Amino acid sequence: MPPRPSPLDTLIRAQKRERAGALLLAIVSAVGVGAASTLLLGLSGWFIVASAAAGLAGLATAHAFNVLLPSAMIRLLAILRTAARYGERLSGHAAALRALATIRPAVFESLAAAPPEQALALSRGEASARLVQDVDAIETRFVRLSAPWSAVAGLGSGVALAALAGWVPAVVILVAAGIAIVTARALARRFSAPARAAVQAKVGALKEAAAALVAASSELRAYGLDAWAGETLNAKAAELDAARLAAAHAQGLIVAGQAAILGVAVAAAVGCAAPAGAPLAALAGLAAAMSIDALSGLAQAFDQNGAATEARARLDAILRHTPRAAERKPETAPALTILGRTLAPGERMAVLGPSGCGKTTAIEALLGLRGAPSSYPRSAFAWLPQDAGLVAGTVRDNLRLAAPNATDAQLWQALEDACLADRVRAAPGGLAAYLGDDGERLSGGERRRLALARAYLRDAPWLLLDEPTEGLDAATEALVVERLERRLDRTGQGLVLVSHRAAPAAVCGVRVVMGAPVNNRVIPAEA
Repeated sequence: MPPRPSPLDTLIRAQKRERAGALLLAIVSAVGVGAASTLLLGLSGWFIVASAAAGLAGLATAHAFNVLLPSAMIRLLAILRTAARYGERLSGHAAALRALATIRPAVFESLAAAPPEQALALSRGEASARLVQDVDAIETRFVRLSAPWSAVAGLGSGVALAALAGWVPAVVILVAAGIAIVTARALARRFSAPARAAVQAKVGALKEAAAALVAASSELRAYGLDAWAGETLNAKAAELDAARLAAAHAQGLIVAGQAAILGVAVAAAVGCAAPAGAPLAALAGLAAAMSIDALSGLAQAFDQNGAATEARARLDAILRHTPRAAERKPETAPALTILGRTLAPGERMAVLGPSGCGKTTAIEALLGLRGAPSSYPRSAFAWLPQDAGLVAGTVRDNLRLAAPNATDAQLWQALEDACLADRVRAAPGGLAAYLGDDGERLSGGERRRLALARAYLRDAPWLLLDEPTEGLDAATEALVVERLERRLDRTGQGLVLVSHRAAPAAVCGVRVVMGAPVNNRVIPAEA
């Protein structure tokens, strides 16, 4: 019974079926390239030597020698090779790039569907390596699909040409080709596979270190650790360079092996074809050269298999998580049970207590981010996390993460409710103002209010706010709380608000004060 295909194999097969037309054109073009290249060089060698021999044989022989037909064939083969190579590159790479454009979002969707303890365990650098380097390594599964066909066409044409000088030169080419394939595969397994796999791993390690250090760049500068950070990155980069050097050495071994086999094959073919005359000996020698050269695509595929195999293992670990179908907003707002309290739709509760007492954990449990699945659909919640991230884009880009179809008027209303509209209007470009990585062009309080505005934009019956006024001065905090209350009155949303500050709790009818796990208390807002 054949082994069950992996998730990545299934995805690749689907893409191959979808891109079958382009891939077939690439294969046909590759066959044309392989055959035309071998025939062109073999015929050219024969033509040059035969012309020289005819000239040396005397004027009568030179006049009798037909130069028009061979030269026309050479021009035709040159044109065919150029056109076929263009067709192969264009159609093969177009199919590969379109396939990767489908595979990469599928990897992201599977990563988002993974259990939180797995998805959130990946650093930004590791996630980037999966989505970029690992997916790029799979490109060879499409681009190199035509390599065996090109090799067969080139080798077959070379054997056919060599057979004109006798069966021995033809056999020499076949034997040399077999040795070349076995040698390239053995060298790739022994040297290239571990080296390419190491390159993939080192790239991920460098990205992970860079992302972590960039995120902490302000603290590193403040503590005078710039030099240490640079040394850390240099060390990771040196490890990557060493891995790439090992991969280059492995590639060099394969190329050197192919070159040595090519040289021996040419010499043997010429020697075996010598009794048939110089023109046919030249034809056999050049046919041998192009036959072995036609195998270079296979050798490159063997060389890159290590990276592809490593990437496949990591991508399969992600793709085994099936993306969930998009959830619709509940037709009726569900009642919410949290910390032993059941809240009716539209009710407001504040969860108060010192840092570390479990306030954030309680909210994340509602969202299913704490191991156990939630009994509520995520579409029921608009969430402001404690550490909200911003993308490297514009104000509009960040806001529309919560509502992709939101109008500019809706964006401005959310910014007004978050007390950030005036700041955005004053920025060059307004909603189109670029914020930099993680909103670096905003202050901490401004980033917090932009994330709050984004939560406001999500059309959900329950609003979950984790420390919404963190980093704000007292006056701004009071204004944010006032506008929050007005917004809740207008939308009818329910609210679960987490804070260790008292001011935001004023909008809530119920407060849960958390301390030790056994001492949680439910207190009416009037108390």
